Amino acid sequence: MQWREISVHTTTEGADMISGLLMELGAVGTEIVDRSDVPDPDKPGVYWELYDKKLLENMPEDVLVKGWFEQDSDVEETLAQLREQLDMYAGMDIGLDFGSLAIDQEHVKDEDWAEEWKKYYKPFRIGSHLVVKPTWEEYSAQADDLVIELDPGMAFGTGTHETTNMCMQLLEKHMTDGMRVMDVGTGSGILAIAAAKLGAKDILAIDIDPDAVKVAKENVELNGVNEQVRVVVGDLCKSEAMPCELAVANIVADAICMLAGPMTRHLEKDGLLICSGIIREKEQQVMDAALEAGYKLHDRIEKGEWVALCFINGAK
Repeated sequence: MQWREISVHTTTEGADMISGLLMELGAVGTEIVDRSDVPDPDKPGVYWELYDKKLLENMPEDVLVKGWFEQDSDVEETLAQLREQLDMYAGMDIGLDFGSLAIDQEHVKDEDWAEEWKKYYKPFRIGSHLVVKPTWEEYSAQADDLVIELDPGMAFGTGTHETTNMCMQLLEKHMTDGMRVMDVGTGSGILAIAAAKLGAKDILAIDIDPDAVKVAKENVELNGVNEQVRVVVGDLCKSEAMPCELAVANIVADAICMLAGPMTRHLEKDGLLICSGIIREKEQQVMDAALEAGYKLHDRIEKGEWVALCFINGAK
């Protein structure tokens, strides 16, 4: 089958909204190509040594959001709708820099877009023990490695992005055996699986997107942690929840602000809330919402333009 690959030039801040727009317009999949997602090879870190260095060399300067559409009679209308929506974004005053919003397009075959992104996604280490291994790659595990097999599909969360990476670092640092954990906005399920590998006994993973839940369930089964992890469709304010000693939310700052208060009802006293997906400019907004809800700041890390925060629940 022939496909139309449509690429929108944007920024790190605007990428998620553009990706969501492409999906709403009928894209069968999207990919965000962002240099800030890849560690600098000149600054040794905890996981670069397992990464293919050609990835950074081949990436564009702009952030690109790619979407793939069936090459049929409707694709030109879809393109017109996209241009109209991007023009509207360009005129919005919501504090986000969307970049140029220029559009590129080309014709591709099935095998070109379905497999191309996998070339550079290699096994890599996060923290001291966690290793993320794509299902299609080989890896010889060391004695104390906790290996997460992952096929992200169209769900967010491969571990390469700063937001997911920092959550995993904070999980490894602050989790203790036997904890009950909630993963809000689970995406690919990577954080729920990491919690299980790190010793959590009961994990509830929630996502509002049924496609993400499908991918997360497959990854949970692939990693053999079905006994510990339950994946459900819903959002925290309206669906299933449970008492827990730790909650993790790798979503966006505005959603964290909205959920901070309701989350105190489920977190045990002195329980931990790990949250990421916070652009630096929104950090104080999240801090204010968390402090108002009764949390105390426990830990903070940052990578690139992103911040991750760990709070202690003092509301009970």
